[in-house]
Amino acid sequence: MSPRFPAVSSPQSGPCVGVVGDVYRILVSGEQTAGAYSVVEAIVPPGSGPPPHRHSREDEGFYVLEGELTITVDGRRETLSPGMFGNLPVGSLHFFRNEGSVPVRMLITVAPAGFEQMFMEVGVPLPPGSKSAPPPSHDDIARLLEASNRYGVEIQPPG
Repeated sequence: MSPRFPAVSSPQSGPCVGVVGDVYRILVSGEQTAGAYSVVEAIVPPGSGPPPHRHSREDEGFYVLEGELTITVDGRRETLSPGMFGNLPVGSLHFFRNEGSVPVRMLITVAPAGFEQMFMEVGVPLPPGSKSAPPPSHDDIARLLEASNRYGVEIQPPG
């Protein structure tokens, strides 16, 4: 890892990708924090969210800026509104869903860093400042499922 250095993100900076219908913009990467953590801005449209999954390497946190996000962690269901934070410990089985009618905008923290690289690997590049992503294709989902093993993520079928 390279040494830490100051990083500043503006609304138009940071790589932006569409990942299975959501928008992810890297605000600070593990490369910029010597692997300590990363922060990603996410826009999750109504009805969107990943299937149940478990991280084997990192803790993950969600800070909701706009909208309401429903998270389920080890069977416990919570609704996060703006200003609320949810912590998802490493190894917890979790998923989130936007059950509302407006997009959710949130910050995702991941520690240690590295998981943001999966978004960059499987995502569809989007212009800076994008607020929406194309709907997921079968190829997008297949790429995500294939890459998840390399990033220590176990994806479980919904149900």
